[in-house]
Amino acid sequence: MSDNLLYRVVFVNQQQVYELYAKRVYQADLFGFVVIEDFVFGENSGIVIDPGEERLKTEFENIKRSYVPMHEIVRIDQVERRGTAKIIPLERDAATGGKVSKFIYPERK
Repeated sequence: MSDNLLYRVVFVNQQQVYELYAKRVYQADLFGFVVIEDFVFGENSGIVIDPGEERLKTEFENIKRSYVPMHEIVRIDQVERRGTAKIIPLERDAATGGKVSKFIYPERK
């Protein structure tokens, strides 16, 4: 595997859509999970700092490996360049302009 591969991973977490960039993404040995490793964030050397990306960077700064349930993954793309990592509020109803809808599960009784 080449060191220059980069993946954009979009997943749902606590009613929010996370868009992160990582160097390694693969199926976990733990059934039903995807592993995300080697998170990639922008450099702080610039004058303009994106508060959304800084929030993600702070949240994932001490995490070596993250296990995300497969059913929460929206999309995984191999990309050439890193974009901006971000958190987007999840809008459940497509009629209100939401771009991501979770799969509807039957209610447990």
